[in-house]
Amino acid sequence: MPTTTARALGAVIGSAVGDALGAPFEFGSEGAFSARFPAPGAGGEMCGGGGWEPGEATDDTQMAVLVAESLLEHDGLDLPDVFDRFRRWAAADPKDIGLQTEAVLTGGDPWDLAAALHFQTSQRAAGNGALMRAAPSAVYFARSGRAATMDAARRLSALTHGDRAAWEGTAILHDLIRVALTGADPLAALPDTLAAVHPGHHARYATVLAPDWHPDLATEFNGAVWPCLASAVWSLRTTSSFEEALRTAVDLGGDTDTVAAVTGALAGAVHGVTAVPTRWTDPLHVPLPGFADRVLSTADLTGLALRLHG
Repeated sequence: MPTTTARALGAVIGSAVGDALGAPFEFGSEGAFSARFPAPGAGGEMCGGGGWEPGEATDDTQMAVLVAESLLEHDGLDLPDVFDRFRRWAAADPKDIGLQTEAVLTGGDPWDLAAALHFQTSQRAAGNGALMRAAPSAVYFARSGRAATMDAARRLSALTHGDRAAWEGTAILHDLIRVALTGADPLAALPDTLAAVHPGHHARYATVLAPDWHPDLATEFNGAVWPCLASAVWSLRTTSSFEEALRTAVDLGGDTDTVAAVTGALAGAVHGVTAVPTRWTDPLHVPLPGFADRVLSTADLTGLALRLHG
């Protein structure tokens, strides 16, 4: 059984690995990953492409690192600081940034109004852009219990996403990671987690997180928060190892980097960091546009995760 520390490391590093693994296949067809890499364990999967270097993490992990460093430097949740870091990063022309997130961060509105004002005019803010950056904050707040963990998730999500659906999905992911860190089965805990979801969003999440749900049943593209989270949970539920879960997630096609990042956070928390192949962690690197051209390695992410875990 992995230790709690190994699970915390697995969540943070597993999410980054999933992000980098899935990035070259974004918006590709279903099964493209296995078509290119048919033999599990054969190597070469951190292939790069689509503008990404082999092992290069995208905006998913870049924003996750910004959350992590804010939590550590401010000894907890400082929402204006997180928003300022996001805005500084967005202004530095990152390779990739979600349309919803970009609109909120570059619109010039204050941190506590920007997402809500955008949602009022667009009525579209249920993307997976808050879900993708959840691993560090899930690890940090896990010690505080379910209510505090889910509350922090909602508040972090609301910085960029005005639709409560995004808040609740991010809160669910935080709590599933929290459960996994204890060594318990997050899938078995789903009913308890769902009981803490806002009543207006409970039914939809209960449907997509049910044991009989399949990605083919999704009613939206997996760039939306519901099918993204559901696809990650399905990838965990239908596999028995970290590598198998990640291969399954990327093979779904669509928003592969984020689906795999969310899957990696969950599978890493369940299986522990030693289950993450070193051939995937060795080339992993996370550029941070806007922050003195820093590029974090797996060793740097390990240090962050250890400090987040406490």
